[in-house]
Amino acid sequence: MFTGIIQAVGTIKALQPTGGDLRLRVDTGKLSLDDVGLGDSIATNGVCLTVTELPGDGFWADVSRETLDFTSLGKLKPGSRVNLEKALTPASRLGGHIVSGHVDGLGEVVSVVEDGRSYRYVMRAPDALAKYISQKGSICVDGTSLTVNAVNGAEFDLNIIPQTWAETVFATYQPGTLVNLEVDVIARYLERLVLGDAAAQPGDPANSNAGISLASLADNGYLRK
Repeated sequence: MFTGIIQAVGTIKALQPTGGDLRLRVDTGKLSLDDVGLGDSIATNGVCLTVTELPGDGFWADVSRETLDFTSLGKLKPGSRVNLEKALTPASRLGGHIVSGHVDGLGEVVSVVEDGRSYRYVMRAPDALAKYISQKGSICVDGTSLTVNAVNGAEFDLNIIPQTWAETVFATYQPGTLVNLEVDVIARYLERLVLGDAAAQPGDPANSNAGISLASLADNGYLRK
């Protein structure tokens, strides 16, 4: 688990294709690895990766086919900069929100404009994720915990303060940049809970809300009949 508070910006040093998936080497820059061991987790642009080797100036990790399909990691190149955060501990401050490091899909930067000393970003989420994004709710973008300012359909508005701009990869974003999105975990589980018994029925996960109706809400105790 993570908090979405970026601890350092690292650099991709190598990408090695290995039989359909990928090995990734990351230079962690100022991020200390003194308390990191093999098997520990490090969020890399919001993707929870398991450390498989520690060469001294960074780490190696395996990236599965599933991760390549749902994230932007396969589109990175040597020299690409990435947000890094070590897994939280019981004594960590939860400065952002609860982040699992399990990316839900790819978003796209629509526009970037200056707004005082901050920057205003408009991003577009996949249609299937739009229902989980709400005004003043939380969202994780490339591992960064952010508050949604406004929502318009599948597009949402973010304000990036100077501190976040300086300490993350947001300064590299341009219209068309693809970013990893993780929606609020509470919204994700709430949908399954609301489905009640219908959640056990087979079907397309993308249409998992198809069984929600006033009748089903009443049957599962959410409304009075």
